[in-house]
Amino acid sequence: MTSFDVVVIGGGHNGLVAAATLAKAGREVLVLEAAGDVGGAARTEEFAPGFRVSSVAHLLNRLHPDVVKTLELEKYGLQFTRGDFVPSVALSTDGPPLVLHGAYGEVLTGANPSEQSAWKELRAQLLRYAGILKPFLARRPPDLGGMSLLETAALGQTALALKKLGKEDMRDFLRVLLMNVADLLDEQLADDRLKGLLAFDATLGSHLGPRSPTSLLGLYYRLAGETAGTAGAQILPKGGMGAIVAVIRAAAEKAGATIRTGTPVAKIIVEKGRAIGVTLDNGEEVRARTIVSAINPAIIFLDLVGPREIDTGFVRKVKDIRMKGDAAKLHLALDRQPEFTGVDAAGHKGRLVIAPSPDHVERAFNPSKYGEFSPEPVMEITLPSLADPSLAPSGACVLSAVVQYAPYALKEGWSAGKPKFIEAIMAQLETYAPGIGKTVLHAELLTPADIEARYRMPGGHWHHGELQADQMLMSRPVSGWSGYDTPVEGLFLAGAGSHPGGGVSGAPGLNAARRIIAMKG
Repeated sequence: MTSFDVVVIGGGHNGLVAAATLAKAGREVLVLEAAGDVGGAARTEEFAPGFRVSSVAHLLNRLHPDVVKTLELEKYGLQFTRGDFVPSVALSTDGPPLVLHGAYGEVLTGANPSEQSAWKELRAQLLRYAGILKPFLARRPPDLGGMSLLETAALGQTALALKKLGKEDMRDFLRVLLMNVADLLDEQLADDRLKGLLAFDATLGSHLGPRSPTSLLGLYYRLAGETAGTAGAQILPKGGMGAIVAVIRAAAEKAGATIRTGTPVAKIIVEKGRAIGVTLDNGEEVRARTIVSAINPAIIFLDLVGPREIDTGFVRKVKDIRMKGDAAKLHLALDRQPEFTGVDAAGHKGRLVIAPSPDHVERAFNPSKYGEFSPEPVMEITLPSLADPSLAPSGACVLSAVVQYAPYALKEGWSAGKPKFIEAIMAQLETYAPGIGKTVLHAELLTPADIEARYRMPGGHWHHGELQADQMLMSRPVSGWSGYDTPVEGLFLAGAGSHPGGGVSGAPGLNAARRIIAMKG
């Protein structure tokens, strides 16, 4: 039997961030990863001979600056400049595409002057309002039942930031906070291509349509992220998302953390209400005074801890977390670069979005409410091998796409439904990139059920739980236990299922580690 100060369960990016932070603070840390490599759903994997792709997450748009600074990631090769920012291209069948250049549309092309002016105003407003929420990402949610002086001061700073907006802007912030995104877009914009792109971004990864209440929050969450110090910026990492994970791993190992892959945890050992270690699948025991879970909260509490060790009310809350995914991931190995109609060379190296209008996104969402996939799906497409030829054989091309809506619990079952959904996706792609079907050498579609099985993510949801108003801040993962602590003493949460949520940010891991250090765990 071995012992460490801290055992981290899960070697995804959040687990590695937590491990690195704790190791830098002097803790002896062991990371246990069930898969053969670290990274979770942010790995770079080969899906066909010679073709590699970012597994689920494929765009970097929210790696938190505190993570970069605390772990000194630039020392390990993390280097981004404004030249790395990629555009968002709203594809169109009726004419030229609309393009958001720079950091989420600092410059808009393809729209008329009045729409460009309206977008400039709306973009500034969205960033101002997202900026009010942004500080919450880098700290524990406030404990409303017993706030510390620090938490009270933080809330006071938020109130001050609201006041600085001015009376009219503050009223408008409160008015639109829980609106649906479609209504806000209809108020301020006219171009369906631009509105469709924003509606898609607001609902990406959620069981929401643009007209669902509170869907605007998703867009604020998107814009609260930043890259290279710039809000709204996005990057296609060279080497895929696995390259980002490799940098974080290097920082963790340099700080002294030990990482073991291919090592599933079978059980968390609990004695007298306190976690004291873990039992591995092979029967080995590892003792530690602090256990950090960077995996799905349902697995931790229902499987590894077990319902007998925790209150039945808490168990019920965990079982009630909504975490059935709606997003699928498509990987295509192509024998050449596809040509999307009207898109220039720079656009092909960016992010291509099929979401012609908010109504189209809403119609794509509607079938998922009844267990059916979208017959005309919306999607976010990248061609990562154009900027990084190492991802594909010479002359060939990788296509990576996040596709919605693909309900986890498909009524007809995914064994029957997957071929039909691939056909629907390819029909959409053919509309915008004529002839693409003839260039496909291999196709891989990961449905939410596949994502669940491959990456141990219940429901196949990349946020480890819906990122909606009732499952955010003080209610993430469940109400009463939002600050990384758990009902089991010595056990902490540090994954996407805890505050602030998913995306490759590292914020849950960093925040949890800071909490443990503050508690001298």
